[in-house]
Amino acid sequence: MNIKNVLNWRYSAKDFDPNKKISSEDIDQVKTLLRMSPSSTNLQPWHFIIASTEEGKKRIAKGTQGFFAFNEAKVIKASHVVLFCSRITADEDYMQHVLAVEDLDGRFPNEQVKQGMHGGRNAFANIHKYDLKDLPHWLEKQVYLNIGNFLLGVATLGIDAVPMEGIDVKALDEEFGLREKGFTAVTAVSIGYRTASDFNTTDKTPKSRLPEEEIFTLV
Repeated sequence: MNIKNVLNWRYSAKDFDPNKKISSEDIDQVKTLLRMSPSSTNLQPWHFIIASTEEGKKRIAKGTQGFFAFNEAKVIKASHVVLFCSRITADEDYMQHVLAVEDLDGRFPNEQVKQGMHGGRNAFANIHKYDLKDLPHWLEKQVYLNIGNFLLGVATLGIDAVPMEGIDVKALDEEFGLREKGFTAVTAVSIGYRTASDFNTTDKTPKSRLPEEEIFTLV
């Protein structure tokens, strides 16, 4: 795989072909991308709502009304839409849950290592909770790590995507009862296949990035 070719191929799709659907085999890989993303201290503070049915996409489209109406078609016409959600907090119950899953997966050779991991994870969380006072923002940062991983990953599968911060997160929190479950909506990403008429394809709108000499310092 040539990573440069993949990155030059991908772009933010603006028009999806509603007649082209992602195969179940590729959706399994999409789920793997979401589940296996890195996160600080392996905290995994996320939840994903994946809409593939017309009814499901219409529910997510409730977050594209009013000011955000420019994103409605990207939701309705896509093959699938992933709503990325972040945990609102990471309390001790959740910390113990992550630790128990890690233990079952065989990550710890002994109890000392297990408790060391638990203490370290709590230490970082407490820095953000008490010292920096930005715990929800730190949790959301982990979701954005996942989104970056996801965008590159689906491109390697030949799947187009567009991330949309232009959504009404409050409306989506209410639609899916997220806050009651300890989550809040962050970003939606539509995935599927571009149309030939999409104005934003890289052959019509070449990519533009700042030059290497501006963004790299080699030491």
